[in-house]
Amino acid sequence: MDWATPADNELVAGVDEVGRGPLCGAVVTAAVILDPARPIEGLNDSKKLTEARREALFPLIQERALAWCIARAEVEEIDRLNILHATMLAMQRAVAGLHIQPDLVLVDGNRCPALPMRSEPVVKGDSRVPAIAAASILAKVARDREMLALDQQYPGYGIAGHKGYPTPVHLAALRELGATPIHRRSFGPVRKALEQ
Repeated sequence: MDWATPADNELVAGVDEVGRGPLCGAVVTAAVILDPARPIEGLNDSKKLTEARREALFPLIQERALAWCIARAEVEEIDRLNILHATMLAMQRAVAGLHIQPDLVLVDGNRCPALPMRSEPVVKGDSRVPAIAAASILAKVARDREMLALDQQYPGYGIAGHKGYPTPVHLAALRELGATPIHRRSFGPVRKALEQ
């Protein structure tokens, strides 16, 4: 982790999202303010960690962080606003949901949502900034758990395996079974399945 140290006593929130690419389900974001007095070993980009490791870190982050919030934008919002704007809205909700207001918000990627405090985008932030790594883990675990529940609700699509991403299995199921209420109508493959 090579991010510059913020000013003394400055509260920094890390923000990340999961689920921009999938064809179904909400986009999930998280904001985390870590406690320097209670460090957490092994924080990294959630994609670089095993599922077991993410699951182990999830309660640890919630227990040791000064503040955390998991937020989302629903499928209807994604279809109405487009995925980028829906993601920014979900990030705003995550920051607004923190019970402590940060002085600075560091957002994974190359752009920030409009926020009432200073914010900076950090490219590859989930592997450079511990608070963003923590946010990526909370968002990923929360969304993955949700996809497991949706798999039970909408069997036949393989959602538990691909988490809604456009895999060959998912695309084949869309062609055969059509779209469910959790599918994003504004995404090309879903639109195509609805037109058939």
